[in-house]
Amino acid sequence: MKHQERLRNIAIIAHVDHGKTTLVDKLLQQSGIYRANEQVVERVMDSNDLERERGITILAKNTAVDYGDYRINIVDTPGHADFGGEVERILKMVDGVLLVVDAFEGVMPQTKFVLRKALEQNLTPIVVVNKIDRPTARPDDVIDEVLGLFIELDANEDQLEFPVVYASAINGYAMLDHTQPGTDMKPLFDSIVEHIPSPNVDPDQPLQIQINMLDYNDYLGRIGIGRVHRGVVRVNDQVAVMKRDGKVERQRVVKLFGFSGLARVEVEEAQAGDLIAFAGLGEINVGETIADLNHQEALPLLHIDEPTLQMTFIVNDSPFAGQEGKHVTSRKLRDRLFAELETDVSMRVDETDSPDAYIVSGRGELHLSILIENMRREGFELAVSKPQVIFREIDGVLSEPYEHLVVDVPEEYTGAAMERLGLRKADMTNMINNGTGNVRLEFLIPARGLIGFRTEFLTITRGFGIMNHSFHSYMPSKGDIEGRHAGVLVAAETGTASYYGIEGLEDRGVMFIEPGTEVYEGMIVGEHNRDNDLTVNPCKTKAATNVRSATKDDTTRLKAPRLMSLEQALEYLNDDEYCEITPKSVRLRKKYLKKNERERFEKEKKWAKQNV
Repeated sequence: MKHQERLRNIAIIAHVDHGKTTLVDKLLQQSGIYRANEQVVERVMDSNDLERERGITILAKNTAVDYGDYRINIVDTPGHADFGGEVERILKMVDGVLLVVDAFEGVMPQTKFVLRKALEQNLTPIVVVNKIDRPTARPDDVIDEVLGLFIELDANEDQLEFPVVYASAINGYAMLDHTQPGTDMKPLFDSIVEHIPSPNVDPDQPLQIQINMLDYNDYLGRIGIGRVHRGVVRVNDQVAVMKRDGKVERQRVVKLFGFSGLARVEVEEAQAGDLIAFAGLGEINVGETIADLNHQEALPLLHIDEPTLQMTFIVNDSPFAGQEGKHVTSRKLRDRLFAELETDVSMRVDETDSPDAYIVSGRGELHLSILIENMRREGFELAVSKPQVIFREIDGVLSEPYEHLVVDVPEEYTGAAMERLGLRKADMTNMINNGTGNVRLEFLIPARGLIGFRTEFLTITRGFGIMNHSFHSYMPSKGDIEGRHAGVLVAAETGTASYYGIEGLEDRGVMFIEPGTEVYEGMIVGEHNRDNDLTVNPCKTKAATNVRSATKDDTTRLKAPRLMSLEQALEYLNDDEYCEITPKSVRLRKKYLKKNERERFEKEKKWAKQNV
């Protein structure tokens, strides 16, 4: 058997939390990749701390397993819409996909997105109905939904004849008939070998490799990951790197790495069809072609999704700046943001007129908040502005990004959810009541309308609602969209919040801080129960007197404060506010810390509106 005939290159695609990474775990374990005495880690492909904490895949990962005579290269892809750019590029490296669908949730927004990309590349699909062990599993209905999706996406006849495997990844078994008991993953391995084609490549042609992913190593520099489309590449080969701008650079291949299980293994050569990583090719970028020096033929450039959301990252200038972080200067911030571009091709960083501010554009709130969370863990202090969508002029019409939104809500909250989404300019496209007490609503909504909506949505559905969304397209702008209704409580002075001070403010709104919290002038300490901002003093202390109080022994309890996570804080922001982020704290603050500066800014804004 020729080398390429024993290769199977597959990507695992699915909606977020449908079990892709757990499925890879079990394939690795049952292929014998672990030694007998080796500790088996759950969700081993989610190697980043944030991935493990949040239970999501952020970066695509490669692994390889041997099954009999076959080498199966597996790429685990992200399921969240914000990382869709990763999925699109990975599909160029493979010949088939495992489409994983939850046996209860069925087809979700990201299922549609990733399947559309796979069908456009003419890849061979295998449908894996996962979580078949759940008592609420409805495999037959889910297969009907998947078939409907294939038809909706204009799949060809061969693709419509997709094989189906039923699995319980968490329990480590798969079967071809869901009414029969399962024992191991062998039916899935067999389906991959039988149905996924081997790479259609020619090792005797001149070299051609396309870069699909990037990694970075302090010792080796930028590492390109891609598939050998034709020919053979060896260590120390001189190759032509065909850049995105049309230039050609002569480079030497310093190191080559193949994939074996979870490890990158140094190899001397790679043949057509192999997935490989290589170092020594300078500032290589996604989509560029590595070719034979004497046959400089470039593969078509890969399309990289444009960012849809941007935020301003600013050097922290609050009164508490430098107290909790070790990286606080403009130079450190700039270096870190530009280092992110080494591996994240969906992100943009633009310098501004101020040396202390940078505009960072990404694919969504999660995309940007993951970067911020990583930076604070590395010891950075910074402030960020409210996320803003990126408008574009298309055929002379001002257009903005729209999202396909799917919400699952208990029946009694359906009216409230529809009303709130209507205020945010959402158009309902579908409504399904499957008789389980939950209703599924589908909408097309401007991405602006979703900023800050998640917290409101959880409030109106008492925490029972589930929402998922993915990028749909750019469409004509819908004008003004209502933002946050409530004003905020702003600290009047710097000091330590007291029990007495907070107790006196409780009837004014909801507090964001506890007694003992250090606050500064201009910091947001709570939400006002009216629509205007109010300057307050949470540091107020009770005047000591020698008169015994009649109520001295009465004990009062403060209401629990609303302590915000990073995502909640970013969603909460208004245009005139910043979120201050340090390794230990997330604080909301006004752009102008002094009350008279805020009042002057508001007057100027009102005057400018009247004179437009």
